[in-house]
Amino acid sequence: MNGEERIRNLHQVREAIAKAAEEAGRDPGDVGLTAVSKMFTAEDIRPLLEAGHRQFGENRVQESAGKWPALREEFGGLELRLIGPLQSNKAADAVALFDVIETVDRPKIAKVLASEMEKQERSLPVFVQVNTGEEPQKAGVAPSEAVSFVKHCRDELGLEVVGLMAIPPAGAVPAPHFALLRRLAERSNLARVSMGMSGDYEAAVSLGSTEVRVGSGIFGPRPSP
Repeated sequence: MNGEERIRNLHQVREAIAKAAEEAGRDPGDVGLTAVSKMFTAEDIRPLLEAGHRQFGENRVQESAGKWPALREEFGGLELRLIGPLQSNKAADAVALFDVIETVDRPKIAKVLASEMEKQERSLPVFVQVNTGEEPQKAGVAPSEAVSFVKHCRDELGLEVVGLMAIPPAGAVPAPHFALLRRLAERSNLARVSMGMSGDYEAAVSLGSTEVRVGSGIFGPRPSP
């Protein structure tokens, strides 16, 4: 897939978001679009930057460090989000590289992030990841623990928790998971929910998503590792 096709996909996704928002009685401007660029090169990403898009998501710290610093020098106003699992030994690099961290999923990583932000004098907005399907193999706090964990992150660690994030179980109807995340956010006095990916972002927008994460819907199939 070439750059022109990806730009066309980007516009189509934006139009679909706008339509879903308007049908739900929402302002399309209240929904952010994270273009998920994991496993794509700087040259794959560049056409979208040249077209004006500035919000991107990556899954791995090391991969991101290999391509984004140079792109930042070339393009201003970038917002780079970590949307994949974070290991504590990568926390320092993550705080230095990213602008938003969406995957705060356990007390240990929350504590390490708070410490690194203090050391680096960077206060990054973070999302707490909720395991809405309570899948044993998936990261995220249990729904029953989400409200108290948000409070812990805010009150005891001083993290700037701005919202909740979730990835519904593969193959499941996503709407109940989106609705659950929205309710948990409201109980935590959080205005933002990061939910919805390439296959279900329109449903997520209709149920209140404030940021969607779209990868293959913009970039096409990911290259083989």
